[in-house]
Amino acid sequence: MDIKEIALGQIRDSISTKQKLIDSILEDITKAGELVSKVLQAGNTVFLCGNGGSSCDASHIAAELVVRYKSGNERKALPAMSFSADSAVLTACSNDYGYEEVFSRQIEAFGRKGDLLIGLSTSGNSKNVLLALEKAKSRGVKTISLLGGDGGKMKNLADIDVIVPSKVTARIQESHILIGHILCSIVEYNLFNLE
Repeated sequence: MDIKEIALGQIRDSISTKQKLIDSILEDITKAGELVSKVLQAGNTVFLCGNGGSSCDASHIAAELVVRYKSGNERKALPAMSFSADSAVLTACSNDYGYEEVFSRQIEAFGRKGDLLIGLSTSGNSKNVLLALEKAKSRGVKTISLLGGDGGKMKNLADIDVIVPSKVTARIQESHILIGHILCSIVEYNLFNLE
């Protein structure tokens, strides 16, 4: 096998996974987009959390909501925040309470009824994301989970599950950021009539 075959295999696998999004979870994605839109339309805040690559996706999606998704789409800033972005909070909470509490502690501090938490986990088994979803629900914060595989322990915990039908972490992560972009696009259309 040469490197072109490796690259082609990755691209084909990615395309196949994206086709499964259309075939399997398009309705879940659009429901999630409607929920994000309603939360922001009501003046509430969207929080996001995840670990590793999912942490990066959480920050990326939050930035698209605060700044803008599409270049040229002038609109007001939207309230969104990634719980993965503040290293002081992450390290203090990890040291004092344990890493499992880093996101639930932030929901306790910032989450209000009517807000939304989007939890990202490729396996669906990230304990700190799971605890944050549970804490959010106890506070009246709406929840969406972006998961992969069979959904893991987080399946059916959130108000809306968006489960990428793949067991390959790279394909799940690629799909999560695509789904994040779709959510931002739906928000800009619903709130500002921007395409």
